[in-house]
Amino acid sequence: MAIVNNRLTAEQYNENFSDIHPPFESREAALVEANRCLFCYDAPCIKSCPTSINIPKFIKQIATDNIKGSAHTIFSANIMGGGCSKVCPVEKLCEGSCVYNLMHEKPIAIAKLQRHSTEKAISGQWRLFERKPATGKKVAIVGAGPAGLSCAHVLSREGIEVTIFEKESKGGGLMTYGIAAYKVTPQFCEDEVNYITSLGGIHIQYNKELGKNLSLPELQRDYDAVYLGIGVGVARQLDIPGETLDGVVDAIQFIYELRSKGYPAVPVGDKVAVIGLGMTAIDAATQAKRLGAKEVTIVYRRTQEEMPCTEAELEIAKLDGCKLQWLAAPKEVKGQDGKVQQLICSIMQLSAPDASGRRAPVDTGQTFTLEVDMIIKAAGQVPFEALITSEQIHHQQGKIIIKNNATNIPGVFAGGDCVNGGKEVVDAVQAGKEGAAAILEYLVGSEQLAVSNHQHK
Repeated sequence: MAIVNNRLTAEQYNENFSDIHPPFESREAALVEANRCLFCYDAPCIKSCPTSINIPKFIKQIATDNIKGSAHTIFSANIMGGGCSKVCPVEKLCEGSCVYNLMHEKPIAIAKLQRHSTEKAISGQWRLFERKPATGKKVAIVGAGPAGLSCAHVLSREGIEVTIFEKESKGGGLMTYGIAAYKVTPQFCEDEVNYITSLGGIHIQYNKELGKNLSLPELQRDYDAVYLGIGVGVARQLDIPGETLDGVVDAIQFIYELRSKGYPAVPVGDKVAVIGLGMTAIDAATQAKRLGAKEVTIVYRRTQEEMPCTEAELEIAKLDGCKLQWLAAPKEVKGQDGKVQQLICSIMQLSAPDASGRRAPVDTGQTFTLEVDMIIKAAGQVPFEALITSEQIHHQQGKIIIKNNATNIPGVFAGGDCVNGGKEVVDAVQAGKEGAAAILEYLVGSEQLAVSNHQHK
């Protein structure tokens, strides 16, 4: 692979990775946008938000210059409302269901308004919640990502002492390590984690990984309940010849290194192919281009109608100059002296729809060749199946099976990507809230049981 460091100046890196969705320029601009809202009764935007933020209420609070109240409304439903305002695919959630769309008008800039309130709260360290008196109960959470942090905040507000065990050296999970830097900066992620833990009663132990220097039995022994929010993180392999050649990298690792090492330290090729078309693929492709790659081609085995990313995300890639190769699947990687040089792709066609209406890509037997010096694999992630199996947790192909947020092991709960296989940050936040509610119910039940047993002695 053409390892190219410092191909751009510091100014060019800063410009390429600057905020893609800048905030309102002034308080007045935010007020004007807030006052466009119709404050719908039975608002469709609330229904389409996985965390059910009362959107008309928080916008009304902005319109009446009650920013603190607005932030409280948002954080009451979604403690990561700051980060979600930057990374949520709002065009298929709240903004996509705004009634203005039916009138062929621009929807309310809900995410931008949400950012307006939450950023002020985070930067100002506004104390919007108070903890209830300590209950004496302790809960362990594995994973300081959106699900774990959300669960921790709800539990802490109820007077529970929470310890989060995180395998990385920073909290935030996917927000910190897996999302394009032009959407959310590492500094913001750190500030958001610090804001969440500033409530008190939440302690994070870093560099603690389940299955390595942390075990489920010891957590069960030392805590009243355990919540698993370990996410997903094993890249799906392409299972094609030449996949191990130098220059073939995993998208998650590529983005992780960008976030942890800084732009000049991450090697990028001149001609890059990205396999897949989800959000991670878009983030990898656009960032490769912004690092200085001359050519980036996204290879996707279906058509635009089936793509998992949103139209808005695709538009970002197009504006950055990324090319798209539809109906193409990687067949073989060829190279010389151990380094990647070509990607052989099969030309696909879509089958007739199955019972669910989905059309499968079928190999036509024809191929074409892309000249490349780097391939980024972004064909999805698979759960930590080996880890889940070793901990004797019931699962389905690595995805933890839960009933009312509880696993098959008493006192052990789970949620987020390790259960759903990988959704949006906002879905993980909601899973954390639901997990916390189930844990609180469990702790109250176990306390009542202990009292009952004591009375019968």
